[in-house]
Amino acid sequence: MPSTRTETISATDGGEFNGHLTVPDAGRGPGVLLLQEIFGVGEFLLAKANDLAELGYVVLCPDVFWRVQPGVALAHDEAALGEAFGYMTRYMEEVDDKTKLTDLGDALAHLRSLPEVAGQKVAAMGYCLGGFLAFQLACHYDPDAAVSYYGSGTADRLADAENLTCPIIFHFGGNDPFIPNEQVDAIRAHLDDRDNVEVHVQHQAGHAFENFLAAQFHDPAAAAASWPLTVDFLERELKS
Repeated sequence: MPSTRTETISATDGGEFNGHLTVPDAGRGPGVLLLQEIFGVGEFLLAKANDLAELGYVVLCPDVFWRVQPGVALAHDEAALGEAFGYMTRYMEEVDDKTKLTDLGDALAHLRSLPEVAGQKVAAMGYCLGGFLAFQLACHYDPDAAVSYYGSGTADRLADAENLTCPIIFHFGGNDPFIPNEQVDAIRAHLDDRDNVEVHVQHQAGHAFENFLAAQFHDPAAAAASWPLTVDFLERELKS
């Protein structure tokens, strides 16, 4: 079984925030900075961290919301959805873009500095809000690869992709009410001619189709189709 521990990450402005670390049985490997949905660093994200660790990756899940509410880990149900959107709104409005990015960069640097990762490649990966943040991290910092699952807001920040040089894979649902097909088409039009970009759409799926804990979102068929694409991508980009 992979082992886990809590890491303390130093922020550029002098603060500190936590990250949940999952280490594979081998004790070291390439790194994945795994970025949360709006529900926080909870059961779904930690399950995905465990899945990645079982594939040989060292996975760090930073507490993205720490500046507005540390330690968010909500249930994946309708009752918690309003609270989750509240934290996301506060994070997006109260934390300026530069600080959001430096926090992500600090977490990436922390992962790279760990003895279990030192000298190996590192990817940024995220779901929903985290999918957008993984894209932003890839545009503004230096991960070796990035995985973005249904990142709301990506289409509004395509100008940032001028600085996107690492390989990146995007996953979207074709029936996502939060990311209309027009936005996915815009992402394709802007990025699809680049050799370092893959865009995959699960046409029958809606938003958050990978989240097996959220009955209102989960689409098992779409998750089963998209996950092997991610596994192959990470294998190719981080282990070759």
